[in-house]
Amino acid sequence: MLLLTGTSELVRVVTTTTTDIDVQASWVDNASGTITPGRTNTLITTATTTTVVGSPAASTQRTVAFLSIRNDHASTTNNVTVLHTDGTTSVNMWKGDLAAGESVVLNSEGEWNRYTTGGTPTSGAFAGPPDVQVFNGTGGTWTKPTGFTPKVVIVELIGAGGGGGGGASLATAVVAKGGGGGGGGAWARGVFQASDLAATETVTCGTGGTGGNGAAAGGSGTDGGAGGNSTFGTWLTAYGGGGGRQGANSAVVTGGGGGGGASGAGAVGTTSGGAGGLPTSAGPGVAGQGITGSVAVATTHNGDFGGGGGAGSANPPVASSLGGSSNRGGGGGGAGGSHNATPANIAGGAGGRSGSYGAGGGGAAGTDGAAPTAGSAGSAANSGRGGAGGGGGGTTVTASTAGAAGGNGGVGGGGGGGGGVGMNPGVGGAGGAGGAGYCIVYTW
Repeated sequence: MLLLTGTSELVRVVTTTTTDIDVQASWVDNASGTITPGRTNTLITTATTTTVVGSPAASTQRTVAFLSIRNDHASTTNNVTVLHTDGTTSVNMWKGDLAAGESVVLNSEGEWNRYTTGGTPTSGAFAGPPDVQVFNGTGGTWTKPTGFTPKVVIVELIGAGGGGGGGASLATAVVAKGGGGGGGGAWARGVFQASDLAATETVTCGTGGTGGNGAAAGGSGTDGGAGGNSTFGTWLTAYGGGGGRQGANSAVVTGGGGGGGASGAGAVGTTSGGAGGLPTSAGPGVAGQGITGSVAVATTHNGDFGGGGGAGSANPPVASSLGGSSNRGGGGGGAGGSHNATPANIAGGAGGRSGSYGAGGGGAAGTDGAAPTAGSAGSAANSGRGGAGGGGGGTTVTASTAGAAGGNGGVGGGGGGGGGVGMNPGVGGAGGAGGAGYCIVYTW
């Protein structure tokens, strides 16, 4: 609140441009215990100095409870000063440009708050509104808001997921492998003072890793591609996950792709799991550790902020090899279905998910048999979690039948599922593509 205690004290508004300035002032006078409310409405139309709250009477204290100053012009900005004078000395209480339709208000708590044309606060004790810009799988340009004076910017990024490996093709009674799941992308968060950032910053959402090719008749698949990194200008990077290993037409071990870490990307799987991005962990991980992909049925290749590890396939293969999950990063892809030496179908696994510390829960594995089905795609990211991993593709021992494709990872760093094994001359299933990166920027 603002007190006027002397008979020479005034509140004045100084305008610099010929526009309509609407002023409303409300006060309460206290004359030795006698309380009297008062108010004035003042219209200022020229560049001038105008008294908007007059002096109290002798032995009276005037408490200014509310003062609203609005530029009512359709297009012209007016530089406005609000000052208090005791009759000798004048002090500026508020000074600034009021654009057309903007207002500044002194409330009963003594706080100056600035409002847009629609009445939304833009500065002061209730500054806002928050500005939210989302880059969901596609990069672009973040633009610093201009409708208010931003103070704080929070950026959250997720790197892209790795692609799943392609499945093998084989008809003989020996082991043949489905592709490994791709690793999930890491989550990163940065908090910045708005004044440190440029008016615009380039946002890159990493490109999802390509799914590996399914094997030609009688051959092995190809490895999935690594997911790209997501960046916010030069300020923040979230690293991508590694691709899943190819499904071989032999008993060789298939490694899942490594999850992205706080300081590095996950590696593509080999005959061992792809290393997680730095700082690497075999899982379960904490903070920004990237999680190494599995080489067998495992439940511990889960991350915290780092991406979940992709699922691998042991020798001999075991059913339901699940992708690793992550509390905030992308989930790893599930392994594709395989053959054992009978040959018989060995089911693939579901992808991991985000918002969890337990493997699986993402895209479902495809079904096996005479008409195998593709793995389901992982769900996409939102403001609270990353993308889920795709499920592994189904497999078959039915003559001349192709294996099914792995599911795509969800946008926001989900790893692609591995492709299932086909029955020569049927081809192997393709690996699912990794989910692209994600970025959300909060400003207020």
